Amino acid sequence: MADIKELALIVAGIDEEYQKGVIDGIITSAKANNVNVSCFSAFGGVISVKSYDTGEYNIYNLANYEKFDGVLLMINTISDQGQKELIVKKVRASKLPVVVLDCDEYPDFYNITIDNTAAMEDLVRHIIIDHGAEKLEYIAGPVSNPEAQDRLEAFKRVCAENHIAVTADDIHYGEFRSIDGKRAAERILKSGRALPDALVCANDAMALTAINEFVKHGVRIPEDMIVTGFDNTYNARHHCPALSTVERPLKQAGQLACETLIRLINGEKCEKIQGLGSKAVFSESCGCENPDGLDLAAYKKSTYNIIDSSREDINLLNRLNSELAETETETECMRVISSFLGDMECECCCICMCDGWDNTWNEGEELISGYTEKMHAPLVWDKGSVKFYGSFETRLMNPIPREGGGNISYFLPLHFRDRCLGYFVATNGDFPIKSLLCHSVLMNISNSLENVRKLINLNSAIRELDRLYVIDPLCGIYNRNGFIRAADARFRECKKNNEKILIAFIDMDGLKRINDDFGHNEGDFALQRLASSMVDCCHEGWMCARFGGDEFIIFGTAKDESDGDELIESLKSRLAQINRLIHKPYEISASIGTVVSDIGEDCTLFSLITSADEIMYEQKKKSSSRYIRK
Repeated sequence: MADIKELALIVAGIDEEYQKGVIDGIITSAKANNVNVSCFSAFGGVISVKSYDTGEYNIYNLANYEKFDGVLLMINTISDQGQKELIVKKVRASKLPVVVLDCDEYPDFYNITIDNTAAMEDLVRHIIIDHGAEKLEYIAGPVSNPEAQDRLEAFKRVCAENHIAVTADDIHYGEFRSIDGKRAAERILKSGRALPDALVCANDAMALTAINEFVKHGVRIPEDMIVTGFDNTYNARHHCPALSTVERPLKQAGQLACETLIRLINGEKCEKIQGLGSKAVFSESCGCENPDGLDLAAYKKSTYNIIDSSREDINLLNRLNSELAETETETECMRVISSFLGDMECECCCICMCDGWDNTWNEGEELISGYTEKMHAPLVWDKGSVKFYGSFETRLMNPIPREGGGNISYFLPLHFRDRCLGYFVATNGDFPIKSLLCHSVLMNISNSLENVRKLINLNSAIRELDRLYVIDPLCGIYNRNGFIRAADARFRECKKNNEKILIAFIDMDGLKRINDDFGHNEGDFALQRLASSMVDCCHEGWMCARFGGDEFIIFGTAKDESDGDELIESLKSRLAQINRLIHKPYEISASIGTVVSDIGEDCTLFSLITSADEIMYEQKKKSSSRYIRK
């Protein structure tokens, strides 16, 4: 079998109609030529939060160009100039053949371009000459986008040739997003100026939301104002009024880009720039008749399918969101997600998580840029079969690449704000480009994973606080609280099993004098040595605690009185050994009182501790060498 070529596609906003149109063409060509396409896509610029965009754009760091034979670059869909420069730098460094869509900024790349100028000029001339518009305003695309600039310059050029002045106030800049049209309309309405005769928009999405905003305020389109768009999208054609716009051969451009790249990979010569034409479409929003008329039956069928699909997607999203809200671990999260992947109608889906994505609050740093060297795939959904893949090298990107050619895989980011969590891979399915809610589904999955991470962190913090609550920080053994909590349960267990218990109450000799004569650091040192000696003398299952400043307790099961005597001798011997080793100007010593007893009905742990304390006190009074200064 011939070597199957692997193509990388870099794009943003695959749920937009322009991107979908081009990608449809790429898919058609890829399947016809039996090549595989890996699409790396972000939804940057949608939320208008910089940290969120950082998390989205991180997906472009995943692309390992060593694994590809060529690159398709839809750089015109990425609005962030810094990201564009980083992507172009990496693509150039790969030395792979590159085909770019609609962008003449990079002369070293092969360019498939659709004319943005002639049709825009025709559209503007039409509304000026045929409809008599004398005052025009414009909603532009991003300043950094060459297509947007071409369309703006075409608008200005036709206005100038018809002696129509265009001021800075007449240009409203956006990012090609729907919300930009609404905001521009709001600014025009609030400006206090008379409405323009015509509002020309750089794309259909902005034009349609602008129309809706004007209509809300009683502005009639086209009677009071003409509005035009660019792209001739489905919504533009079926809006009321139908939008006057520019039609571009998007699918043809995608096919041509893919076929050109394949030819370049095979060593064939291609033209550096290949252009496709576009045409103005004069329709109802400028006062003309709809040139296509309306096939009511086809429209009703299409509209029903869109509504039905959206209803199903919304239902999926709501169910997914509610069930994910109940999850507390990665395993639970993946179990819920796996139950919904079949509804996405993809052949295969993978969730790939960074190593240490759930790091606790005191471990490591947040991962912002790039991915860990190894990932793990806690969920692989392959033709209905669910499994855990385990660890794999990130440079492979897809833990389970498909066999053969004609496969289309979408790599989409999972993140919370700018924190990288991992990524989602969907192969051989239209959900990423056809569903209006793909982005929302990914956001819900990401938010759920972040909630799990925070819950893990919270539980870790609680465990640490609990440890600090029960452990003496100086001596590393139980404090009074910890002893009472642990010993009380052990005491009840011994009583139930009719076991004898041993209580040893230990008081360090001369701690105050050590502190006074040699400083508190030496006093702390002496306390630590005494505590460690106690631990060394304990049998398995016994527990030690610092009960007060210089008071300690040992508690455990015992066979008879000899266990108490053995403990006393063992501790004294251990302290003597410590004193010989440390060569301090004082000796560490302690007074000890032990009780070995059965647990009667009226017996309490506190009463036994009191008895051991009294015995210890009697021993302390008898001792003549509680503190020795050398």
